[in-house]
Amino acid sequence: MNTLEFAIQMEKEGRQYYLEQAEKNQDNALNKVFNILADSEKEHEELLLKRLNKEEYTLKEDDSLNDIKSVFHGLKDYEASAIRNTTQLDVYRLAVEIEEKSIDLYKDMLKDADNDNDKKLFEFLLKEENQHLILFDELVKMLTRPEEWVESAEFGLREDY
Repeated sequence: MNTLEFAIQMEKEGRQYYLEQAEKNQDNALNKVFNILADSEKEHEELLLKRLNKEEYTLKEDDSLNDIKSVFHGLKDYEASAIRNTTQLDVYRLAVEIEEKSIDLYKDMLKDADNDNDKKLFEFLLKEENQHLILFDELVKMLTRPEEWVESAEFGLREDY
């Protein structure tokens, strides 16, 4: 399996993971977020397949993050404890890991790219995956910040010097 085929497989696995999470979150607003991300990963897969098959492709800006931001803006009314439990935090942390692996792969592919079209493709994919990473990273921070604040040295038990 070459690097391009590996990237396609990673996008498929990322999409599958997001679809599974969408299924598990059918009763809340995160269902839409995971479906949007699954669609984005599908678009990445299709771009890479076209590149692999030496077909023409067009890079189009992904405006789905605007949809995601509006969903999170609507989460103010959502019961925070429902998305703060350990299982959900693990889901978001795993999503961070998935996006970080994709970013590392596309950085390597960009470094090895030998033509402008490939460079543009991998820069585009890097930008997209970075946006996904920021989304989940911020979600993890938002959900863990209250715990970290309470457990900080200023408010927690400290050892005597």
